[in-house]
Formats: sequence, C-alpha cells, structure tokens
Amino acid sequence: MATAPPQEVVSNKPEAEEPPLAAVMDKPTDVKPVVAPPHDDAKALAKVPEPVAKKSSKGSLDRDVALAKLEDEKRLSFVKAWEESEKSKVENKAQKKLSEVTAWENSKKASFESKLKKIEEELERKKAEYAEKMKNKVALVHKMAEEKRAMVEARRGEDMLKAEEMAAKYRATGQTPKKAFGCLG
Repeated sequence: MATAPPQEVVSNKPEAEEPPLAAVMDKPTDVKPVVAPPHDDAKALAKVPEPVAKKSSKGSLDRDVALAKLEDEKRLSFVKAWEESEKSKVENKAQKKLSEVTAWENSKKASFESKLKKIEEELERKKAEYAEKMKNKVALVHKMAEEKRAMVEARRGEDMLKAEEMAAKYRATGQTPKKAFGCLG
C-alpha cells in the first residue's frame, strides 16, 4: 500500500493579524543576531545572514524576518553612532592641536616682535647719540673756524696797522720802501 504525500491543510479561518513590531521586540526569539565588530569594513556590514525559521507557519517566519531586520537596523545604528563618536573625537583632537599651534605661533610672533622693537629702540638711541656727537663736532668745527677767522682778522688788523706805520715812517723820513710792488724793483 502506497501512502500519498501529506497535503497541506488549508483553513478557512482568516489568518491572525501580525502583532506590531513593538510587541515582537518584547518577545524572546530563537534567532540570534550576528553582530559585527565596529572595525569591519562596509562589505562585512552588507552581508547579513538570513534568519533560519524553525516554525513552518508563515506568521512565525515573517516575525523572524522582522526581528532580524530590527536587530540589523539596531546594529547599524550602533555602528553609525560609534562612527560619529569617533569622528567627533578626531575633530576635537585636531581642533585642540590647531589651537595649540596657533597659540605657539602667536607666542613666537610676539617674542620676535618684542625683540625687533627692542632692537629698533636701541638703534634709535644709538642714532640719537651719534647725531648728538655729530652736532657737537659740527659745533666744535664752527667754533674753531670762528677762532681762526678771528685770528685772521686780528692778523689783518695788525698787518694793516704795521703797513700804515711803515708808510707814515717812510713819509716822515722821505725814504722809499726797500721792497717795491714786485715789478718795480
């Protein structure tokens, strides 16, 4: 006697509606999600194993698929949050380093500008001293020139007086000068 393969039993009762996803999350399941470590690349994230359903009814299979999708979304949101956190840390660290570099640069600039200002002040002081020395030398030269002019004027006066005295003597004695005007004598 040959047995016929078992036929699927179809019920005339309408299928019960699936519970909302929130209700599904509260119930324990026999499907274990695969959680990839956060350092895996995008290819590993793209490979999501299909959940294996042990129950043969359609509602149970749909629930298992929905739970697997929820677990996958949860894992992806954790990965995304971790990624954003790491990026934020990197950005903060970079900003801190940039601030340190800017502070160092400003400090060095201020130091060099201070040194430059000191050098400029020293040069200005030396320039003023040198200018004062030069003015003193000019004044000394002017004084010496005035003294020499005075001496020349005094000599000229003396020589004029001497010439007048000699001329008066020659007139009084009737003699002629021994030295003539260059070509006369």
